[in-house]
Amino acid sequence: MSSSNLENNKIFAAVLVAGITIMLAGFFADKLVHSEELEEDAFPIEVAEVATGGAPKKAAIADPIADLIAGADLAKGQKLSKACAACHSFDKGGANKIGPNLFGVYNAGKGKKAGFSYSDALIAKGGKWDVDSLNQFLWKPKKYMPGTKMNYAGMKKAADRAAMVKYLQSLR
Repeated sequence: MSSSNLENNKIFAAVLVAGITIMLAGFFADKLVHSEELEEDAFPIEVAEVATGGAPKKAAIADPIADLIAGADLAKGQKLSKACAACHSFDKGGANKIGPNLFGVYNAGKGKKAGFSYSDALIAKGGKWDVDSLNQFLWKPKKYMPGTKMNYAGMKKAADRAAMVKYLQSLR
């Protein structure tokens, strides 16, 4: 046997072992790490739309929820409120946190609860927290009330907003 053939066999064996090692590493990585597709983005990215001519676009607003509230699930609204509990309390007479206590907020004046320092934007907005204003605020707080202190991306699904409003209506 010539030394040239032996060197070629060593090179071939090294390439073969490297390929098998890479394939096995990929196989074990797939078995060890279970990746799942996200149902929705963890951080929604909003991109400004560029007008391309034609008719001007209508400003996007939240889908109305007044018709959905009657059939909304109160328990689902209470469950959804758990995400708000980091900043808000929901108990009668509960303390304000980063955000105000939300007990009795439905049909109450905006920025009127004593003992909480509201943003100028909320005070300037005025009015009451009715179905429409809660819907718009829960959909996209920064769009409904530019300048709000509330750091919340919003609820996309109309059914979720309806359940949340129904829950807020029940807190009286």
